[in-house]
Amino acid sequence: MDPLSQVCIGSAAAQSLSRTSSLKTALWIGALGGFLPDADVLIRSSSDPLLHLEYHRHFTHALLFIPFGGLITAAIGKLITRGKKSIKELWLPASLGWATHGLLDSCTSYGTYLLWPFSNERVAWDNVSIIDPLFTLPLLAGVLLAVKKKRALLARAALIWALFYLSMGVLQRDRAADTYRERITERGHTPTSLEVKPSFGNNILFRGFYIHEGSFYADSIRVPWWGDEAIYEGESIAALDTEALRATLGPVHQHDLDRFAYFSAGFLVNDPLHPGVVGDFRYAMVPNAVAPMWGIDLANALEGEHAQFLRFSRTDSSQRQAMLDQLWGRRVDDNASSQEP
Repeated sequence: MDPLSQVCIGSAAAQSLSRTSSLKTALWIGALGGFLPDADVLIRSSSDPLLHLEYHRHFTHALLFIPFGGLITAAIGKLITRGKKSIKELWLPASLGWATHGLLDSCTSYGTYLLWPFSNERVAWDNVSIIDPLFTLPLLAGVLLAVKKKRALLARAALIWALFYLSMGVLQRDRAADTYRERITERGHTPTSLEVKPSFGNNILFRGFYIHEGSFYADSIRVPWWGDEAIYEGESIAALDTEALRATLGPVHQHDLDRFAYFSAGFLVNDPLHPGVVGDFRYAMVPNAVAPMWGIDLANALEGEHAQFLRFSRTDSSQRQAMLDQLWGRRVDDNASSQEP
């Protein structure tokens, strides 16, 4: 989740269990606890561009690490206050802020090592976008008003809103999945690895994708809060023949491919817009497109050196318009079709 959302929900959790006199302290120490787990982005290497993929949302986001993270945050808080606040009094609100981080990240689609070291599963519940103003802005208002009005109840209300919105995201995700399964059945496909993920900034438009007979299919599924669902037919692309590609690579690049395949949950394709780049099919700028948002460049990687990780996150006007048309339920090239719930 974006940093603003993380600091806001960290503050809300810390303030919710604080006395009125401690609301201001809970605001900043909870925010700090909500922010610091992302310090794992500093674990990177100039010679190994994939290292940050392996360690972002890793051990600092695990449930087991929460008390240690709270201790680190409290110690920093003591330094910030020049000893006016003790580690003992800062530890609980700091830990509450830290605890929200991994849980909130697990609600997105990127994947979080929430159960490390007992499991290396990348937990992703797919019930909120990586950025969603309707989730974040009420949280921000709640934690600031709690301090201004000196009422912890306002922080609790903000936290309740967050839980409600995340629960609503689960319902929206499941509606999208059910609608998508009906359409796939109409196509006569037998899908494997079917997933639906919220698109950028909302919980109405989802990216749905699956595997059928060696190809990946992607579509947009619109599930408005009221009204009929709709599907915007997308495109398909052949799945990458990983073993055939591995046979052409040296040991270092084989290892890079294996690491990226794990990160991408096996959804690998040859990027149709960037020859030689192996892309992660799970993410695209427009929900029903097949061109990935990122990938690794194996074609231009030098022997013995790690492949570069590339991002393709710029959008043009046509992509932005397509996204908005689908979000608002406009018919696009007669590709949208309504379905009964």
